Amino acid sequence: MFRMLLVTGFLALALAAGRPALAQQDSALFWSISKQGEPAGYLLGTIHSEDPRVLDFSSRFIEQLTENQVYAMEMVPDLPTLQQLTDFMQYQDGSTLEGYVGAERYARLQTVLAAYNVPPDWVSRMKVWAAMMTLSVPPPETGFFMDFSLSLRAAGAGLEVIGLETLDQQLSFLEDMPMDQQLMLLDKAMDESDKVAGIHRDMVDSYLLGDLEALSLEAERQLDELEPAVKEYFMAKGIEMRNLRMARAVLERLQTDRVFVAVGALHLPGPTGLIQLLRKNGYELEPLPLPFTVAAQESGQGSPP
Repeated sequence: MFRMLLVTGFLALALAAGRPALAQQDSALFWSISKQGEPAGYLLGTIHSEDPRVLDFSSRFIEQLTENQVYAMEMVPDLPTLQQLTDFMQYQDGSTLEGYVGAERYARLQTVLAAYNVPPDWVSRMKVWAAMMTLSVPPPETGFFMDFSLSLRAAGAGLEVIGLETLDQQLSFLEDMPMDQQLMLLDKAMDESDKVAGIHRDMVDSYLLGDLEALSLEAERQLDELEPAVKEYFMAKGIEMRNLRMARAVLERLQTDRVFVAVGALHLPGPTGLIQLLRKNGYELEPLPLPFTVAAQESGQGSPP
């Protein structure tokens, strides 16, 4: 169930409806951070994917990663967190998923979840939002997601790996979502279960263009089908509130360390995004090329050194 730990960041990437057009200079995904001319770290907008193209980091990027003291991600995927996640995703009071969704919907859900190899006893105790989130990305093949890969590289290089949120903080907006909205999203996820692989591939393709505005437009097409109240809820609780919380944690560590920050891409833009929140606190951010070998090759830059 490690995959579920990373889904919310991908969901953030797919919840950009209503976001204003980005200034061209703020449309990058990778940034250097400095203050008064002194290097302070880096900011990378990630996509929660195991696509090999987003795991093929350039040697220059690895140098940029490992020259910091701290690697900051949304949440550290350590064993205690994974155990807590298991408990968080399941009803602990004897309730069942079928009891919330009804027998007909539950039977359909069991069929759709078969591709994910989720044990039947696990499905029976899943929370509604957990079932919906499971279906929001393709079935995992390796479990080796971009965020996880970066954290392993950082830890191997001796960086302190920290989380900018707790599990409770990150998933509370799903836990607190009105049940009618959870059921609506679950139905939509089941309706589109045969399309999720293609949608995810399109998102990765847009991500590798290195254009945050293109990602927003890609995401908006998906969100046009949702009720306005659902979109508003996700933006307020799943993006903006979390941006402020993560920015506070980043700013605290920047006071003492050089920090490499890696969070879901759509936590970066907008007036409450990390780019502007860092600038408002006196930091200068400068755009950098994407860190992937394939991005350098397709842009005509050739193979990175």
